[in-house]
Amino acid sequence: MASTLTADDLDIVSRIAVFAALKPATIQRIVAPATVVALEERQALFHQGEPATAFFIVIDGWIKLYRVTMAGEETVINVLTRGSSFAEAVAFTRASYPASAEAVSDARVVRIPADHLVHCIKDNPEIALAMIASTSQHLHHLVQQVEQLKAQSGVQRVAEFLASLCPIDYGPAMVALPYDKVLIAARLGLKPESLSRAFAKLRAAGVEVSASHVAIRDVSRLHHLAAGERAAMSEALRNGGRSAAH
Repeated sequence: MASTLTADDLDIVSRIAVFAALKPATIQRIVAPATVVALEERQALFHQGEPATAFFIVIDGWIKLYRVTMAGEETVINVLTRGSSFAEAVAFTRASYPASAEAVSDARVVRIPADHLVHCIKDNPEIALAMIASTSQHLHHLVQQVEQLKAQSGVQRVAEFLASLCPIDYGPAMVALPYDKVLIAARLGLKPESLSRAFAKLRAAGVEVSASHVAIRDVSRLHHLAAGERAAMSEALRNGGRSAAH
């Protein structure tokens, strides 16, 4: 079900990274034919291999990007939320979607037609530069993900994920897991049982998981763990063990 953009939707759209260097009038022209698509949990937005007819901006909820291998296994590439854009590069080049997109929760996404985007680019080459910059950011994020999978342990990946959910950088925090643990594990390149073991190991560092809620004694410990500082990691686990003993 599609609808027009509200004032709040336009505010979110105007602040996404891909539009950061563009003038307000240029942004207004790009989003002129845009619509908002409402998705229910597990509803597909598009499938891998389909022609790229639009690019998208998440307004509410969570969207999963994933690929299906030749063996039929699903590989999660990213999970996006409010203010995230995706598929702009393939819309710009009129290629096929290299991955599938599906709502993880009820969600609302802005859809901007690819043909309209190309017309705008022909009239204003600055838009193409913005698209290239956005593509570069996405590539940088993917490189970080590969580095994370190669260099970080499962515990470190989970620590970094939990720290990213916190509105503060130090002190106690209580956060809610944004989606189910099976998807969290897939997003972090872990098996569900490995995620459970990582949560168990993080108890010594002051992390308590209860259903979908996580109590964190000190967010800075998670940042140290995620950074791979061995001394800080040992200290966090050691101090956490002392606190638990008391």
